[in-house]
Amino acid sequence: MTENARETMEYDVVIVGAGPAGLSAAIRMKQLNPEAEVVVLEKGSEVGAHILSGAVLDPVGINKLIPDWKEKGAPITVPVVDDKFYMLGEAGALRIPNFPMPPLMSNHGNYIVSMGNVCRWMAEQAEELGVEIFPGMACSEMVYAEDGSVKGVVAGEFGRNPDGTEGPGYEPGMELHGKYVFLSEGVRGSLSKEVIAKYDLAKGKEPQKYGLGMKEIWEIDPEKHKEGSVTHTMGWPLNKNAGGGSFIYHLDNNQVYVGFVVHLNYKNPHLFPYMEFQRFKHHPMVADLLKGGKRVAYGARAITEGGYQSMPKMVAPGAALLGCSVGMVNVPRIKGNHNAMLSGIAAAEAATAAIAAGRSGDELSDYETEVRTGAIGHDLKRVRNVKPLWSKYGLMASLTMGGFDMWTNTLLGASVLGTLGHGKSDADATEPASKHKEIHYPKPDGTLSFDRLTNVSFSMTNHEESQPAHLKLADASVPVGVNLAKYAGPSARYCPAGVYEFVHEDGKDPRFQINFQNCVHCKTCDIKDPSQNITWTTPQGGDGPNYPNM
Repeated sequence: MTENARETMEYDVVIVGAGPAGLSAAIRMKQLNPEAEVVVLEKGSEVGAHILSGAVLDPVGINKLIPDWKEKGAPITVPVVDDKFYMLGEAGALRIPNFPMPPLMSNHGNYIVSMGNVCRWMAEQAEELGVEIFPGMACSEMVYAEDGSVKGVVAGEFGRNPDGTEGPGYEPGMELHGKYVFLSEGVRGSLSKEVIAKYDLAKGKEPQKYGLGMKEIWEIDPEKHKEGSVTHTMGWPLNKNAGGGSFIYHLDNNQVYVGFVVHLNYKNPHLFPYMEFQRFKHHPMVADLLKGGKRVAYGARAITEGGYQSMPKMVAPGAALLGCSVGMVNVPRIKGNHNAMLSGIAAAEAATAAIAAGRSGDELSDYETEVRTGAIGHDLKRVRNVKPLWSKYGLMASLTMGGFDMWTNTLLGASVLGTLGHGKSDADATEPASKHKEIHYPKPDGTLSFDRLTNVSFSMTNHEESQPAHLKLADASVPVGVNLAKYAGPSARYCPAGVYEFVHEDGKDPRFQINFQNCVHCKTCDIKDPSQNITWTTPQGGDGPNYPNM
């Protein structure tokens, strides 16, 4: 063996990402065939470390995967007992009644959960079945067979110098080969992005759309805590500047999830999503709830919002895309975890049947058929027009026309609108700064609202500084020469972790600086950069946020 040659390991199925989709696939594989060789590779320091979700969980996926999950002690213990929607003005709030909403919008029977903790529990169930799970193993490369099919991945490469050369302690990692490779990396995963491009899987589909979700966990006054209460808001402070809204979920132990989503198709490059979130907490309704409490955690991640018409082809020779690698979030319901689980189950069933028939390295077309025609497709197809209506005509059109469209889909199984398109990508939606007014945001007060770097410290993010930056520029001149000049440097604002900044030194031209140590792996830069000049890749394994119970 030559120096630094990679060892190889062979499996039936190699799964990239220990989220709800990947773990569901691993569990289902072993349920169907206890002899199957299954490995799950997770870039976080532990399972759950990189999981961030609202989350109100529709239990349909876990019910199908592990019907006795209650008896097995799953951390799914806080049923929704109260469900409210509000339209906010700057000083007041108008409650939107629940009765005009189609039944699919009801949260009855759902649970407020930490998906990080749910995934930790699912990993325990998988390991009991014999699944091998390797946290801290970032998958940095795809491995292809001579016939062009996906053969496996490279995982566990460590020790490169900042310039990319091999350092003194360099470890080349391993090649893990599988009869099939499941990519369940979550939103905008780097390997999924490569596979989608290589096999042209997005051909004929609408562009994927995204939102940026930011979340804090607060411990609040017990007298204000209402376990099981769910609140969603729209309107202020975003108003017409961007689509989006908030969620406030009361879980147990006097804790509340406070979250804010900004749709990334906004036009004004001066918009500062993180500061919109901080400003939101000063609304009287929210400020009163949080007064006397303390923030204990912070994080952010992108959310797929394109829905049914934006889902790429999900299979390539030897590979399948699962969960948010495809984009399975039901936007009006603000839910995708149930569909991620169902996709993992479907992929496992298709792979098990294929392997039993002596196949490998081909397309698991049965998986795609099940997703598009089964429960996932049914869930997404009936809400497919809500997002494009919101994008094209605004919030009120989304509420009225989108609500009507959901009712017709629910009652008639069809839409009078057909299937609407999304149009531009979120990057292309960004307009020159000259077309828009600058937005001035109040300074965080340090009690209800916080500056980004202080909040990032509550994500427990850490990156080894001696490695190459995992945020790659296609052209180093573009951030200043194009994005700063034409778009007022939006990367300094759209990043919720303060990774990007334009440094102005006396007598010198502005300099673009990437503080990759701050990165919480949300992928917003990869999505929203108007020049599409930034590519997010995996840092070495174990680096990034270390979310406790997001």
